[in-house]
Amino acid sequence: MNTGKKLLDDCFLHDKDRLRHDECLALILERLAPVVAAEQVAVARAGGRVLANPIAAPRDVPLHTNSAVDGYAFAQASLEASGDTVLPVVSRIPAGSRFNGNVGKGQAARIFTGAALPDGVDTVVMQEDCEVSPDGRHVTIPQGTRRGANIRRAGEDLREGDTVLEPGRFLQPQDVAAIASLGMALVDVFRPVRVALVSSGDELVQPGAPIRHGQVYDSNRAMLAALAASLPVTVTDLGALADDAGAVSAALAEAAAGHDLIITSGGASRGEEDHIVETIGRLGKRHLWQIAIKPGRPMAMGQIGDCAVIGLPGNPVAAFVCFLLYVRPAVVALGGGHWRQPQRYPVPAGFSVPKKKPDRREFWRGWLETGEDGVPVARKFPRDGSGLISGLRLATGLIEIGEDVTAVDEGDMVNYIPFGELGINGS
Repeated sequence: MNTGKKLLDDCFLHDKDRLRHDECLALILERLAPVVAAEQVAVARAGGRVLANPIAAPRDVPLHTNSAVDGYAFAQASLEASGDTVLPVVSRIPAGSRFNGNVGKGQAARIFTGAALPDGVDTVVMQEDCEVSPDGRHVTIPQGTRRGANIRRAGEDLREGDTVLEPGRFLQPQDVAAIASLGMALVDVFRPVRVALVSSGDELVQPGAPIRHGQVYDSNRAMLAALAASLPVTVTDLGALADDAGAVSAALAEAAAGHDLIITSGGASRGEEDHIVETIGRLGKRHLWQIAIKPGRPMAMGQIGDCAVIGLPGNPVAAFVCFLLYVRPAVVALGGGHWRQPQRYPVPAGFSVPKKKPDRREFWRGWLETGEDGVPVARKFPRDGSGLISGLRLATGLIEIGEDVTAVDEGDMVNYIPFGELGINGS
């Protein structure tokens, strides 16, 4: 973590004086640097981890020219100038075997998917596209078969020395396949970021416990743990803290000693019983507090020693949105990864909002529907309350409305960010 930067002054007057979304994200990525070491894991366990060292191809992939289908291999020069061609089948070549013979002009070989092509062969025809004699000794090749058909050439995918993957990449299943295709059994990845989760509030009750008037069940920690599951982290659940300055201070100090990142929910506002932000500033350094977005204005970020701390709002919707927008990039930065901005898709609004506060970026819960003209349109959850989890449950993404927008009419173009771009994969 870069601790030598001058901290920004906190601003609490108006949205136009608070940090904007882009400024907040830039500050997080600027202030946080990788804090984790590399380790080796089996290639089958590398999915979802962050690559620590570059990977280059040690050999051509494929290693040998091979058949892409089950069929018959021959030299294009064996075919008649016009009409179909009947060729004798002189050999059988299964995948994984080495054929030391030769298939000469005017001959064919029975070949299977993945089998190396023998000398003298440059074309394969699919078994479904040809006729075979009852005894299997002759095959009829249809006219018009293209030279080089159904062949995967050596080095077609990768050449020896080609860079396959760069450090900082989140390894996807297809990346794991590429690494395995190189013959690598072990992969250098960064170790997971150690994350501590904690809630704050006397009103919180743990799921499963009886509830009294004035209390609410703590849904945030379970939600945040589920969101973190898509990231290379290990999570420690520290439970819920009472609204007591001493208890908050002791818990955060202890958590900071053994973790790379603390994520809190609740206690980030300016009330007399909100101790999270004050504790961050007293025990360490506060880098930001209060941002010009909705939902999530009271979010805070700082550090206690070498441990980063992000204080999320207590309202579930605000905590959810801020996790997607800011905690994910923070974890990526701490874990050695390269942050990629989520793809925004411009679509017409299938709703209208006659008035929106300026100087504030808003993220509305929504989904896409196909309009009457066949073009996707964005639909908005009708209620904006930050405590309405039902809106999160029905939504499939966020509708992003910029600071300069003061109203949205039906048909206006808006930016839609699918949850898949933010690490949430649905079915």
